[in-house]
Amino acid sequence: MSAIADYFATEHRCCDEVFAAAEEAAQSGDLARCRVDFQQFQTAMERHFQKEEEGLFPAFEEASGMFMGPTRVMRLEHQQMRETFGEMNNALASGDLEEFLGQAETLLILMQQHNIKEEQMLYPMCDRALGSTAGSVLDAVRNLPAG
Repeated sequence: MSAIADYFATEHRCCDEVFAAAEEAAQSGDLARCRVDFQQFQTAMERHFQKEEEGLFPAFEEASGMFMGPTRVMRLEHQQMRETFGEMNNALASGDLEEFLGQAETLLILMQQHNIKEEQMLYPMCDRALGSTAGSVLDAVRNLPAG
């Protein structure tokens, strides 16, 4: 791996850990803990998406000239995950942990497939396309104001 691949794959693992905590809380019937953990997870995921959509993807597109390729697919998948977050939040708002866990299964599959594509294909492409500018792109990504 290299700079971009390492950084973003590490973020995936961190998000996965918080997601697992939310799932464990739901499985044990702890609605309050599940709500807290899921909110923390969703915040981390939205920040991760922001870093990709506002920082990494535009830099890659500019460097590679690929504006309709893999980054477009990743943005669409981010939207699918955001829609599932909404369903999971609805389930938590109504106290339905079974529905939450059903949606969590869907989200887990989406995330696993998405992360494989990013880690095995897109991030290495970004590292190659950005070359010596990868470090400055990562600096810019890290310093994006949370939004």
